[in-house]
Amino acid sequence: MASSPSHQTHIPLSSDPDGKPIDSVVPIHIVTNASQLPAEFLEPSSERQLVIGFDCEGVDLCRHGSLCIMQLAFPDAIYLVDAIQGGETVVKACKPALESSYITKVIHDCKRDSEALYFQFGIKLHNVVDTQIAYSLIEEQEGRKRSLDDYISFVGLLADPRYCGISYQEKEEVRVLLRQDPQFWTYRPLTELMVRAAADDVRFLPYIYHNMMKKLNQQSLWYLAVRGALYCRCFCINENDYVDWPPLPPVPDYLIVEGDVPEEEILSILDVPPGKMGRIIGRRGSSILAIKESCNAEILIGGAKGPPDKVFIIGPVKQVRKAEAMLRGRMLEMY
Repeated sequence: MASSPSHQTHIPLSSDPDGKPIDSVVPIHIVTNASQLPAEFLEPSSERQLVIGFDCEGVDLCRHGSLCIMQLAFPDAIYLVDAIQGGETVVKACKPALESSYITKVIHDCKRDSEALYFQFGIKLHNVVDTQIAYSLIEEQEGRKRSLDDYISFVGLLADPRYCGISYQEKEEVRVLLRQDPQFWTYRPLTELMVRAAADDVRFLPYIYHNMMKKLNQQSLWYLAVRGALYCRCFCINENDYVDWPPLPPVPDYLIVEGDVPEEEILSILDVPPGKMGRIIGRRGSSILAIKESCNAEILIGGAKGPPDKVFIIGPVKQVRKAEAMLRGRMLEMY
């Protein structure tokens, strides 16, 4: 197990009668060897199922960038897995847990973290609860519509009193440092600020998870599982159409009412010919926004991190096919 820690933080475990988080002081362990991690994490079991907060930090985190730290938030401790000091060995020791159905990984926006894990370490991130997706589902469930480009930030989620109600002003301090020095997460030894910032990105996630689970209905829970799986594999493009990934969650029997089955959701990837991406995006994003407004589907582009020549569409089959047709039409248009 981990050696005596020199860092501590607070984890909210429950709420008082007024709904305010009740904190527990827990240690922060910096992990450079797999033996420092809990056995129940390293050896997933159906008899010891876990829910943990999860995040990654790095430099330009994607298939090409460097993954520097993986953060794991347990009820009694936070573990910062140091991928620089521990190397590939300590990260790959986490592979069974990160791919396990018995460990729920609670994360905010899993796409780039999953991409980095897949291409750099061969890890297929599985069984995630993405709080960004969960937030959108609850908003839909409660009749509130969001703008198609309006994704809740982690800071915004923390500030929402329904889920946490905590100000996270320190996040901006780290953002400034990252803009000034993109290599921030590569420096060792980890400074107090680095340890605190890494822990802060995961220590609230299990608490938020439990508050969200109370609000999500059965259909939304199924969509949450499916979309989480699709977002994990979104940028992890391979040549075998994801056959080496776990299958998507099937529609549960209890959601099939008198033959009425919720529509399947899929991931579609469109190849964009050279010089055509500008037509898809349009001036200041006007074209792609118009397509998003016409289709009930998520449309993502790789952007600066790539892949630069593809468009990713996630949603119900009919809406994805509609988006595909509109995007292909934009590629064929002449100025």
